[in-house]
Amino acid sequence: MRGAQTYAKIGLETSVNSASPERLISLLFEGARTNIARARFAFEQKDIPTRGMAISKTISIVGDGLRAALNLEEGGEIAANLHDLYVYIEQCLLLANLHSDVAKLNEADRLLANIASAWNEMGSQKGA
Repeated sequence: MRGAQTYAKIGLETSVNSASPERLISLLFEGARTNIARARFAFEQKDIPTRGMAISKTISIVGDGLRAALNLEEGGEIAANLHDLYVYIEQCLLLANLHSDVAKLNEADRLLANIASAWNEMGSQKGA
C-alpha cells in the first residue's frame, strides 16, 4: 500500500510540475472534489478525524489555491463573483464539519463541480 501511495504522489508531483496554469486549476478542482468524496465516506463511516482532515484539506485547496489564484484587479466582475462563491463554499465546508451536515458538504461539491465544468469547457474551447 505504501508503495502505491508513493507512486501516486510522484505521479501527482510530475503532473503539477509539468502542468500549465490552466491545468493546475483543474488539478485543484480535482483535489477539492476528491477530498469531499473522502469526507463523505468518512461521514458514512462515522470517522470524525478523517472527515475533519478531508474537509480541512478541501478548505485549504479552495482558499489557498482557487481563491488565491484569482486576479481581482484584472478579472473584474467574474473574478469578484468567483471570490465570493469560493468564500461561500468554504463556509459550507466549515458548517458541514461543525454540524455534521452532509447536505452542506454536497452543496459545496455541487458548486465546485459546476465551476470545474465551466472551467474545463473554457479550456477545451481555448484549445480548439
